[in-house]
Amino acid sequence: MYIVKANVNDAKALAHVHVDSWRETYEGIMPKEVLDKKSYEQREGLWRKILQEQQSHVYVAKTVAGKLIGFADGGKERTGSYEYEGELYAIYILKEYQRNQLGKRLLKAVAADLYKNGYQSMLVWVVANNPSKYFYEAVQGSFIDEKNIEELHVKELAYGWKDIKILLI
Repeated sequence: MYIVKANVNDAKALAHVHVDSWRETYEGIMPKEVLDKKSYEQREGLWRKILQEQQSHVYVAKTVAGKLIGFADGGKERTGSYEYEGELYAIYILKEYQRNQLGKRLLKAVAADLYKNGYQSMLVWVVANNPSKYFYEAVQGSFIDEKNIEELHVKELAYGWKDIKILLI
């Protein structure tokens, strides 16, 4: 398996991984109707738009045969409410490919790209009931904050790295 920067040709496969991994990850955590609303078509349009931007920081994990099995996406911290310049927006890997160090490799790819583009720090939001929160703790993310996302009926936790370089080791 390998990690590469995504391009617009990856939009359709990204959409499928995004929707499928959401359903796998959040089954039993989020209401079924929320998960059922996710559509491949809507996500493909979103990914196509993101990947056409000059400053996208999207990396994908692919099998040797070229099948897209995971991704990570980052950029500027979106709220302006925290003393972190960058943000890991999403990281998802299809369930059957998890536990193969792909999460660390994808996180490192986004962090390296952000660092190369002048970002010194980064945060991430994770659903509190999602076991992947332990991944962020294992890679030395510090707890920052929590908030309720009413429309999704979940609580999210923020983890951050004041010095993004720690993720590049």
